[in-house]
Amino acid sequence: MKIESRENIGGNKVNKLRANNLLPGVIYKRGSETKAVQVSESEFLRVYKMAGSTSVIDIDLDGEIHPVIVKDLQRHPIKNQILHIDFQELNMDETIKMLIPINLINRDNIKLQPSILTQMLGEVEVECLPNDIPSSANIDVADMKLGDRILVSDLDVSENEKIMILTELDTVVCTLSEPSMEKEETDGEDAVETETETEDTEE
Repeated sequence: MKIESRENIGGNKVNKLRANNLLPGVIYKRGSETKAVQVSESEFLRVYKMAGSTSVIDIDLDGEIHPVIVKDLQRHPIKNQILHIDFQELNMDETIKMLIPINLINRDNIKLQPSILTQMLGEVEVECLPNDIPSSANIDVADMKLGDRILVSDLDVSENEKIMILTELDTVVCTLSEPSMEKEETDGEDAVETETETEDTEE
């Protein structure tokens, strides 16, 4: 993805960039000076749709290639438009800590029905080399039984020797339980009480 250096910094200058469909951003790297940059909004959205926040992106800045990840996106609170991008430049031979989204495969196709799938954990923290960053941590939940608990240790990333899991392995990711009958029983009790009160009134 091609980006350009940004010399004009300030609220008014940034607003002009956005009016021209350009997004302001910065590239930071440990031990290096932060660089102010700008990128075409359409180009960024195209690349970000494929890479997300967990894949390495090679950006071309003034003819030099920089491997980065999208570390943070600032969005408009109402319009949800991207206002600012933080890129983190990587050393490809140094490990990085990342939060990886958990993907429950077949969550809408669980064989045991009726049942309720409750997810307690949405991300897992890992440490690995940039080229080994997984896009997600996956587990197939189609065959879960009532009372089953999926732990971090059950996720596919825990089997990858190149990835260190920083989240406690015994942390519960999700559970499967039977639907609660409490509401139906309560509704039934209310109906009986209502009938009794009606009979007393008629007498």
